[in-house]
Amino acid sequence: MDKYRTRARGLSRNSARAKLKCDMDTAKPGRVEGISTLAFGSRSTVLKRSALLFLLLSGGTLLHGQSQNPYPDSTQNPGVNQYNPSPLDCSDPTQALQPGCTDQNQPGTSLQNPQGRAPQLPRYSPQGGPPASNYSDIEQLSRQGMTAIPQPPLPPEPLTEFQKFVASSSGQVLPIFGASLFRRVPSTFAPVDLAPVPPNFVIGPGDELRIRVWGQLSFQANVRVDRSGEIYLPQVGPIHVANIPFSGLDAQLRAAIGRVFRNFDLTVDLGQIRSIQIYLAGEARRPGVYTVSSLSTLVDALFAGGGPSTHGSLRRIELRRDSEKVTEFDLYGLLVRGDKSKDVKLMPGDVIYIPPAGAQAAIIGSVNSPGIYELLPDEPLSQAIADAGGASAIASASRAAIERIEAHNTRHAMEVTLDQAGLNTVVAGGDVIRVFSILPLYTDTVTLRGNIANPGRFAWHEGMRVSSLIPDKESLITRNYWWKRAQLGLPAPEFEPSPGLLDMRQPTDGNPITLRRPVSPEDLPSDLSQQSAGQQNGTQPSGSQGPQQNQYLTAEQRGTSSSLGGAQRAVQSNLVPRAAQRTDVRLLAPDIVWDYATIERLDPDTLKTTLIPFDLGKLVLQHDATQDPELKSGDIVSIFSEADIRVPLAQQTKLVTLDGEFVHSGVYTVQPNETLRQLVARAGGITPKAYLYGSEFTRESTRVVQQARIDEYVHTLELSIQRSNLALAASASQDQATGVMAQSSERDLLAALRQLRATGRIVLSFKPESVDLQSIPDIALENGDRFVIPSVPAVVNVVGAVYNQNSFLYEEGHTTGAYLHQAGGPNRDADSKHAFVIRANGDVISKDSKSSAWGNDFAKLRLNPGDSIVVPNKTFKPSPLRGTLEWTQLFYQLALGAAAISAVK
Repeated sequence: MDKYRTRARGLSRNSARAKLKCDMDTAKPGRVEGISTLAFGSRSTVLKRSALLFLLLSGGTLLHGQSQNPYPDSTQNPGVNQYNPSPLDCSDPTQALQPGCTDQNQPGTSLQNPQGRAPQLPRYSPQGGPPASNYSDIEQLSRQGMTAIPQPPLPPEPLTEFQKFVASSSGQVLPIFGASLFRRVPSTFAPVDLAPVPPNFVIGPGDELRIRVWGQLSFQANVRVDRSGEIYLPQVGPIHVANIPFSGLDAQLRAAIGRVFRNFDLTVDLGQIRSIQIYLAGEARRPGVYTVSSLSTLVDALFAGGGPSTHGSLRRIELRRDSEKVTEFDLYGLLVRGDKSKDVKLMPGDVIYIPPAGAQAAIIGSVNSPGIYELLPDEPLSQAIADAGGASAIASASRAAIERIEAHNTRHAMEVTLDQAGLNTVVAGGDVIRVFSILPLYTDTVTLRGNIANPGRFAWHEGMRVSSLIPDKESLITRNYWWKRAQLGLPAPEFEPSPGLLDMRQPTDGNPITLRRPVSPEDLPSDLSQQSAGQQNGTQPSGSQGPQQNQYLTAEQRGTSSSLGGAQRAVQSNLVPRAAQRTDVRLLAPDIVWDYATIERLDPDTLKTTLIPFDLGKLVLQHDATQDPELKSGDIVSIFSEADIRVPLAQQTKLVTLDGEFVHSGVYTVQPNETLRQLVARAGGITPKAYLYGSEFTRESTRVVQQARIDEYVHTLELSIQRSNLALAASASQDQATGVMAQSSERDLLAALRQLRATGRIVLSFKPESVDLQSIPDIALENGDRFVIPSVPAVVNVVGAVYNQNSFLYEEGHTTGAYLHQAGGPNRDADSKHAFVIRANGDVISKDSKSSAWGNDFAKLRLNPGDSIVVPNKTFKPSPLRGTLEWTQLFYQLALGAAAISAVK
C-alpha cells in the first residue's frame, strides 16, 4: 500500500507538471482555456486519460490529506517542502511549480481560470520566501542611513610654499581659490539613489526593477538583476535586461511578456540602484577606493574624497577608464562659470586622477576674490582677473603691477596698462598681480564740516563763495541739537514700568503672573534705607569693611569729602520722592564760535596747506562781503564750536545753579562779566534762614584738577608701598605673618584711596555771622558752577569712638568739651589725642593745632551750628610682650656671638 501511495504521488506530481508544461507550450496569446484536445489527442483517448488523471489526482489528494502539517503548531510554512526542510527558491524555474510555491498563488493564479478572471502572478521576491512588499522611498532612505559610511573630519592643511612666499611679499595670507568648496565636506557620502533616473542610465547587475502589470495579466514584482544580467518572471521566464538603457527597458519587458500574454499594460521603474567601485588617486585629500552610486558623476566622487589637496590641480582632473582618458575636468569652469558639461557618469573601475597643481599666480588688490589661482598654459591677464571675480568697483582702470620671477633666478617689477594690449599679457607662474584702486580724490568739489546742520561735499563752480554753503544762521545748528530738543518733549509713560516688564511674555496655561513691586528707599526704615543706598552705590553698610577703610584717611581728606551744604542737599533729595526722570537744565550742544572759521586750501604748485580765516558772525549775521572769501576746488570749510576752541570767558555761555536758601533758586544764564554776588542779587538775594558759613561752591574745572591730583597722589603712594614691600621681602628677619598683614592693610588703603572722588569745592571765606550779600565774594563765574546755601542747622554732631554717637541741639557758647560730655565722653577704644572738629564751612581743626605752652585748648573750642566732632579709634600696635621677646632674642644672639669670639681666642 505504501509503495502504491508513493508511486501515485509521483505520477500525480509528474502528470500535473506535464499538463502545465503542455498548456504553456500550446497556449496562444489571448486564448486561455481548459484541457485542450490538442494536448491529449482524440475523444476516446481524452476520456481514458481523464479517468486515469482523475484517479491519480484523487490518490494524490488522499495522500495529501493524510500527510498532516509537519509543524507541531498551527503555523504553516508554505515556502518549505515537508520532505525537504530547506527553503524553496520560487524564482528557480525548477522549483517554481513545487507545492510550497503553488500554494502561495492567489486564487486564479493558474492558467485554468473557469471564472473568467485574469490570471495573476504572485508578488515576487528575488530572494524567494514570502511575498515581497511594495517598494517605498522611506525604506530606501533608511537603507541609505544604514549603509552610510562616516568620514573623519578633514584636518586643516598647512600653508604651501607659494602662499608663504606671497605673504612675505604682500603681507597677506591668500587662500587657494576653490579650496573652500571642499572645506565642509559632508560627514557621510549618501548615493543619489532618490534622484530621477536619466533615460540614458544603463541597467546592470544589482539594480532593482519595480514592475507593475495590469489587464489580462495582473501582478507586481520587485526583482533584482542577477550577475548574468537577467531577471526572472514566473510564467514568463528569464528576461535579459543588462546593458539596456532605462529608456528602452519598457519595450524590452513588453516584448518578453507579450510572447505569452496579450491585452495588458505595464510600468517599470528603478528601485534600489547598484553601487560601483571607483578609484581616487593623485593629490586628493582622501585617496583610495570608493563605493558610490551608479548614478554618481565625477564631481560627486570628488566631494566624497574631499577634493584636491592644496598641492593638487583643480584644472586638469582626469577620468581614466580602461587605460583611456575619458575626460579632463576643469573645476574653475564650475566655480567661475557654472559649466558642468564635462562632468560624466562613472562606471565600475573608473580611476579619477588628480595631478599636481600647475603654475600658480597671486592676485591681490581691488579684485572681488583675491587669492592664489592656478594657470592654464598661455593664460592672459584678462582671464586671470576674470577668474578672480573681475575688478572691483573701486579698481583703477589705468594700470596694474606685476612682480615676476625671471628664469627662476631674480625678481623684478613691471607695470601694465589695463587696455586691450595690457590685458593680453601672458601671466607666468609665480607672478604676484596687484590691481590698484582709484585715488580718493574729489575734483570740482568743496567740503563743509564742523558745527553745521548739513555737513558734506558739494559741487564747486566758478565764483563760488562761503555764503553759498551757509545761506543763513539756522544752517549752523546741528542735527544732534534738534534731536536732543525733540527728546525733551517725549510724553511721560502712563504708568511706572516694573523691572523686567519689557522682557516678559504672555502668561502660560492661563495663569496670571504676580509682579513684585520694587521696594524704594522711602518705604524702608532709616537704617535699612541707608544700607540699601550704600549697596546700590557699591559701598558697604555701616559696621563692615567701610569704616575700617575710612580710618586710613586723613582729617583733610575726610573734610573735603563732605560739607554742610552738600549734606543738606543729599538729605533733601532723599526726603523728596524720586521722579521717574530728573529734570535738569543744561546746554544741549556747545555754542558756535562766531569770531573764527577757516578755509583749508591745498596749493597745487607747492602742495602746501594754507589756512584762510574769516569772521563767521560778520558773514552770517551782518552779511559782511569782506568776510565772504571765494572758494577753490578742493577747499575744506570748517565751522567750530566752543567744544573745539576755548573762547574767552566773557564770550562763553554759562549756566549757573543757585540751590538752597535763595529767594528764587534755579538755573540762571550768566550775563557778560557778571559775578557771583551780582547773580545772587539778580535772583532776589538770600532768605533770612540762609547759613552762608555752611555754603558750598563747586566748579567743574576745579573738580577735574582735584581728581587729577588725587590720582597722582594714589599712584605715588602705590609706588612707595611697592618699594617698601620689596625691602621687607629682602629682609630675612621679617616675620612672614606680620608682612602679610601689612600688605593686606596697604591694599585696603589703596582701594579706599581709589574710591575718593573730588567734589570740585572752592572754600569761600565766610564767617559764622555772615548774613548779607556783601559777604559773598565777587568772583567770576564759569559754566556749570553750583552755589548751595543751606539753612541754619539746629544741631552739632558727635561721631566716632564715643559712648553715644548722636546729634545734639546747638546752644550758643557751648564748647567741644560740653558736647563730648553729652555724648558720654570717649570710650576705651578712643584716640582722644587725635580728635578733630569739622567746621560747617569745611575747615578742620585738630586737637594738636590747639596745643600751646599753656596747655591744650581743644576742649574749650566754641562750636557753631552744623559743626561735627570726630573722635577716631586707636590704631593697633604691637603688644609690649612682643617687643620684650624681640629684645630678648637680640641679646641672646649677641651673647652667642661674644661667646664664640672668646672661644676662638
